[in-house]
Amino acid sequence: MLLAAGRGRRMGALTRHRPKPLLPLAGEPLIVHHLRALAAAGVTRVVINLSWHGDRLRAALGDRGPGGTALVYSDEGPEPLETAGGIVRALPLLGDAPFVLVNADVATDHPLTPLWRGADVRTALGGDLGRLVMVDNPRHNPDGDFALVDGRLRSAGAPRLTYAGIALLAPALFAGLTDGRRALAPVYRRAMDADRLSGQHWRGWWTDAGTPARLAAAERHLRARDTAPPAAG
Repeated sequence: MLLAAGRGRRMGALTRHRPKPLLPLAGEPLIVHHLRALAAAGVTRVVINLSWHGDRLRAALGDRGPGGTALVYSDEGPEPLETAGGIVRALPLLGDAPFVLVNADVATDHPLTPLWRGADVRTALGGDLGRLVMVDNPRHNPDGDFALVDGRLRSAGAPRLTYAGIALLAPALFAGLTDGRRALAPVYRRAMDADRLSGQHWRGWWTDAGTPARLAAAERHLRARDTAPPAAG
């Protein structure tokens, strides 16, 4: 599932007339980078939640993504339901198996497949309710979000890292939650307190591209990467 319903207020005028996931990054919409990564990881069906200018996002993407990935939409109406609320609304479209979750406003070269570690995605979580990708704390989040200790996530403790907006989640994580506006962090903390969330520390490239400055930094990174000369030898 791609979380793409947010208003994008931090983008200012850039999102006044279009949804944030359609902002360009290195020659194509930000969300298309994620669709390519999901297709490369073997994902064949993606649920995308919609709200702010959702009609434009649907029109731009259609019903097929890169590699023929099927695109299905969960429309939240004029007011987005926040992160957990959007997932709860989309659960009937997601099915019973664990699903990959990606925030559409991050930029990264994470390959996604480490989330299931070569196992069948249906059994990859074991008895856990989710596996989150964590990254080193960026300047805008110096205190981090959660602690990662011996591969387990804790709501308190150290070392604290930042949630990358990428996860493999079991639908059971949202059991008992009703439709409506709801943030995801409290849902994660409840699972952490029950010791049912694991984490992976990703040390590769990642950025929250949710502001004009950080989106521009991601653009510079990708342009530099694509124009760098091949390594000798």
